[in-house]
Amino acid sequence: MEPTSRPPVPRPPHEPPHVPPPPAAPPAGPDPGRAHGHGNAHGHSHAHGHGPVAPVSARLRRVIAAVLVPFAVAVLAGLVALWPGGAPEGEKGESGVGFDRQTFGARVTAVEEVSCEDVNAAVRPPGGEEGAGGGGPGEPGAESGSGADGGACLRATVEITEGKDAGHTFTEIVTPDATRRLGTGQEVVAAYAPQAPRELQYSVVDVQRGVPMVVLAALFALAVVVVGRLRGVLALVGLAVSFGVLTLFILPAILQGSNPLLVAVVGGSAIMLATLYLCHGVNARTSVAVLGTLVSLLLIGVLGSAFIGWAHLTGNTDDQTGLVHGLYPDIEIQGLLLAGVLIGSLGVLDDVTVTQTSAVWELRQADPAAGWRRLYGAAMRIGRDHIASVVNTLVLAYAGAALPLLLLFSIAESGVGQVATSELVAQEIVRTLIGSIGLVASVPVTTALAALVAVADRAGPGAPAGRAPEPGRVPGREVPEQAPEQAPGPKPPGRMPGRGRGRRRAPR
Repeated sequence: MEPTSRPPVPRPPHEPPHVPPPPAAPPAGPDPGRAHGHGNAHGHSHAHGHGPVAPVSARLRRVIAAVLVPFAVAVLAGLVALWPGGAPEGEKGESGVGFDRQTFGARVTAVEEVSCEDVNAAVRPPGGEEGAGGGGPGEPGAESGSGADGGACLRATVEITEGKDAGHTFTEIVTPDATRRLGTGQEVVAAYAPQAPRELQYSVVDVQRGVPMVVLAALFALAVVVVGRLRGVLALVGLAVSFGVLTLFILPAILQGSNPLLVAVVGGSAIMLATLYLCHGVNARTSVAVLGTLVSLLLIGVLGSAFIGWAHLTGNTDDQTGLVHGLYPDIEIQGLLLAGVLIGSLGVLDDVTVTQTSAVWELRQADPAAGWRRLYGAAMRIGRDHIASVVNTLVLAYAGAALPLLLLFSIAESGVGQVATSELVAQEIVRTLIGSIGLVASVPVTTALAALVAVADRAGPGAPAGRAPEPGRVPGREVPEQAPEQAPGPKPPGRMPGRGRGRRRAPR
């Protein structure tokens, strides 16, 4: 007898099923448990796009290495060839001029107020008319305005605390117009002039400020480590490396007469390689940032050489540069100017290139099916915002450093055009504009390189090698799969399969 279909009736709990129900249809959307990485009996692994940078294919690693390894070898060879044996000394030892003189620690033991006229100290009249003296110890006062107006000076007794003359005291006169004031117990720096008379051999040239500088540096390091954690520690190590290359290689090599531009390129490249790979890891993303920074530095070097020469900028525009040129005439001051442009732009270039490569990698992770053009366009929208802020940052940084100069020219009677084209101001303008051009160019260059590398890896960042990412698949969210056919067997208690679907009864 053929079995007949009857309306479904509840089955007693003890009755075992004879025929398993058909498999349940897959849900319309992703399982909430799966979307958050919680699997069931058939759970799968899911990538969320967090954590370390996904490695690229071996082919791309070989291509990147073929470009960067020779560059790193060339930088290392340049360091060896240009490495100085130490900072050279002047032909006659210390000159006693500017910073090239002996200094010793000292302490102010007493301060008293005296009449400037009694100590024959000159007071600079308002406006700086002629006749104003320097106010140093033993300097004759001017014929007029030397304290006749009743001004009061300070006479400080200073004791040398180190060196062969430790315990020796001398007198320092501080005029009312002096910007530096002295107080009892204050730690100061005394300069020594051995050719001067005994009573004039020592003079106060600065104050001791080591303690506040150390405290500020400690606060800076603490803030970086607390916020950045391990990355902050690595950033501090990179900062130490940069300072070491600057003080142990770049400055001594320039003083020994090496080409400042060549020294700056080699030293800057060493700083770039060490800090970028140390802070961001040895991976394809960092390598792309290194390539973008290198291209931008080359552009800055070419533009700097062309426009500094075309504008006839000598670089000798202040007392410090003139003193260096006088003590070491073999140093090429014009090359020193260009080296300063390169080193000053390097720090901001690192920030721009790393940011752009990170943006491209994150966009690629979010949309593995995106092509080169789409990745480049999306990352450039981020880069344009970065360009606006970075250029403004660079201009304000130079303006802040040259603020006293800008104040002087703001009260000048010359026209704006004449002031802007004078060497003193034109040098800062050329420095700012060349650095800004390099920064602006680094955005499309680095973005294009990063997009090419990201798209050329056909497996995609995060996908297994040899398997292309599925269109529309977003890392971190799996497409629901069809549930596999289940084997016959008892169902969990409380579940009543077959309700609403009908069931077959065994033939009698």
